[in-house]
Amino acid sequence: MPATEATSLWRQDAAPIAGDEFVPGAHYDDVIVGAGLSGLVTALLLQRSGRRVLVLEAREVGAVATGSSTAKLSLLQGAHLSKIAARNTPAVTQAYVAANLAGFTWLVDYLREAGVPVQRRTAYSYAQTPDGVPAVLREHETARRFGLATRLVGALDTPFPSTAAVALDDQAEFDPMAVLTALAADFRAAGGVLVQGVRALGMRASSPVRVRTCAGEVTGERAYLLTGTPILDRGLYFAKQVALRSYAVAFRGAESIPDGMYLSVDGPSRSIRDVERDGERLLLIGGNGHGVGRRARTQESVDDLIAWTRRSFPGAEPIAQWSAQDYEAFHRVPFVGWLPRGRGRIFFASGYDKWGMTNAVQAALTLVGDSRGETPPWAKVLHRRPTLPRVMAEGAGALAAVGAWYARGYWSALRAPRSVDVVPAEGEGLLARDGLQPVAVSTVGGRRCAMSAVCPHLGGVVTWNDAERSWDCPLHGSRFAADGTVLEGPATGPLARLD
Repeated sequence: MPATEATSLWRQDAAPIAGDEFVPGAHYDDVIVGAGLSGLVTALLLQRSGRRVLVLEAREVGAVATGSSTAKLSLLQGAHLSKIAARNTPAVTQAYVAANLAGFTWLVDYLREAGVPVQRRTAYSYAQTPDGVPAVLREHETARRFGLATRLVGALDTPFPSTAAVALDDQAEFDPMAVLTALAADFRAAGGVLVQGVRALGMRASSPVRVRTCAGEVTGERAYLLTGTPILDRGLYFAKQVALRSYAVAFRGAESIPDGMYLSVDGPSRSIRDVERDGERLLLIGGNGHGVGRRARTQESVDDLIAWTRRSFPGAEPIAQWSAQDYEAFHRVPFVGWLPRGRGRIFFASGYDKWGMTNAVQAALTLVGDSRGETPPWAKVLHRRPTLPRVMAEGAGALAAVGAWYARGYWSALRAPRSVDVVPAEGEGLLARDGLQPVAVSTVGGRRCAMSAVCPHLGGVVTWNDAERSWDCPLHGSRFAADGTVLEGPATGPLARLD
């Protein structure tokens, strides 16, 4: 399957979502930046409570994480809960389960009320090899200890290999763009304002909060940053989590598709679910995640998923490929609440660690509760989460890795050819130099583009992502299109053009 501009199966088929005009200088009760699941649930809850709410989306609704998700709504999350328990106190782990249960329950109820099709499935966390069995046992023991009705099963009766699994019944899967479409329509019907194609560039925690965008300024009594990772550096949350990229491929024609949602606990990572679409049953495979900008040939990750699926599911042929970006906090629990130095007027959420269907909603419930002085009991515990020694050690290792990638980027640029001598093949991007200046050169759609290879966020040297034809920063996950336009991450501005 050739590398193309990757668009998720959900977004390919979704009808355009209606929006509103941006009005420079307008004032709102609440300004929400980001129209993914967190942003739209928060917006709907606030608007229904009588607030006047504006949602700003830099691209289109669902353009980033939610619209590229595999959309598993599950309280069994691979080996995630046992990893949380190993890095946090029992009270924090219990609060995480309670928060996710609240998010799960709210979203299931909303899907039913909105008429969004949902498929109930058993979720399985499974071991691919004998070495993965201890992780399955740990996840089962941890889940039972914190109140989840999991059960152990042996090797699964599936086309792919397994040695053991833990299961949780009555979980759910759906089309994430259908959910966003319903949320956006309900929000606007309640009087909310949804603006797409306007990027927020910064905020001042004044009274009111001043939100600067590419199209002018608006104000709000409160502002919410729900953008994957905060676009404001206060609090240094870009340094408190790792940006991760993972891949998904949709297939048609598989001879046998199992009933269930599956996630491996050992490597290489594999996520498996079915998709019911227009009377046809498709297969969706995900996995092969890595740090953003830290893999040389990303298309090889996609090709590996395709090869594995063809071996495991005879007849399966790919019809769409894409990837998604997630942020993993060192303690594995999302950051949700007031942004430091925001004077209690700027809120944020980040670090869902691939489990955004439950965590995005619990974050919205937390933020709305915080803003009303009605913080949920589980959120009070998570707000006071202590940082344990293991988490500090992992954080130090992650910061050291950032430093190493920073140095590696400039060292590679010093050894690169001069930019004037570089003409990449179609779909290729190469690092070059102009004197000591790192230069990113690519050819996409027959157009050669040369621009600074230095990320405008904190100066890392970007690397080429051949699966998505983008420039990705290995420091904190900012991503840029082949022409330098910012796609996502903490950066808010483009790569500087040199041609």
